[in-house]
Amino acid sequence: MKNGIKSLIAVALGLMAGALLMLFTGHNPIEGYMYLLQGALKNPERIGNMLATATPLILTGLSVAFAFRTGLFNIGAAGQMLFGGFCATAIGLSLDLPRPLLLTVMVVAGFIGGALWAFIPGLLKARYNVHEVVSTIMMNWVAYWTIYYVVPGYFKGASLETESRQLPPEAMLHQQWLTDLFQGSYLNLGFFIAVLAVIIVAFIINKTTLGYELKAVGFNRHSAEYAGIAVKRSIVMSMLISGGLAGLAGVAQYTGNASSIQIGVLPTQGFDGIAVALLGINAPLGVFLSALFFGLLYSGRGFMNAMTEIPPEIADTIIAIIIYFAATSILIERLYQKMKSRRAANKKREE
Repeated sequence: MKNGIKSLIAVALGLMAGALLMLFTGHNPIEGYMYLLQGALKNPERIGNMLATATPLILTGLSVAFAFRTGLFNIGAAGQMLFGGFCATAIGLSLDLPRPLLLTVMVVAGFIGGALWAFIPGLLKARYNVHEVVSTIMMNWVAYWTIYYVVPGYFKGASLETESRQLPPEAMLHQQWLTDLFQGSYLNLGFFIAVLAVIIVAFIINKTTLGYELKAVGFNRHSAEYAGIAVKRSIVMSMLISGGLAGLAGVAQYTGNASSIQIGVLPTQGFDGIAVALLGINAPLGVFLSALFFGLLYSGRGFMNAMTEIPPEIADTIIAIIIYFAATSILIERLYQKMKSRRAANKKREE
């Protein structure tokens, strides 16, 4: 609850800073925020599009949060998302199966692709203590150049060399009943995959022996090893699950929100997932709500700009300020706890 209040304070301060920026640029902040909300929530279509925008953010946020809860900092969600999405796209373009089976195989392939892309950093960390920040960043660019070569070579689009062929309708996550329910939005089954992932991750972390062991390794690797936990195996397992979640984000993005995969682009959702996890205090429910908030800002900024000429970069600035306040609140709390423990130690000495 305490951490939740910190996140709410960070959001409030970010929105206040955004209002001041609007005032300084000669715009009405109340009007700006009104159109920002309308851009994301004005009608069922916009609500559906907002949820679709938030879907990959939920999954990359979960990916980063899960790794962080187990003592790892996964900066490679972008590469894992890209490779997972590529695996799903390749399956969709190559196999001719009944739609339910094809979609299931694509989702499983996306998860496995993301997990495999995180396996190497996990193995390097477990066996050679190579810092995961360095290795996951490097794997981002390996994914980038792998897709850059493979897509034009084997899955080139009919008119553009910079993207793959369009997926057939039966290989996409779209459902007509969802489109009708949200009046033509591009909301798809990826959102339900994300919701299911939130529930499963919460269960693993809070209710299973595996989750307890992973958290124990995250709190103190040496103590966990002394207690008999297989630390190296736990590190690799944590990275596999984290990468798999990012791979699912690629499935939701490239076979749901889009119908092809582009080359020369690392998905920004992979990096935004770090901010989502930070604001969501690395808790599954917090990540879900944080991703919805980010989805609202991203979906509404274009409408705000169209109606008021407020630069859409204002929304990006609000997000940056919120992340800043969320991060500094953690640092301030750590400093406070350190000072508190020092005072307690000094008091003990005096007695």
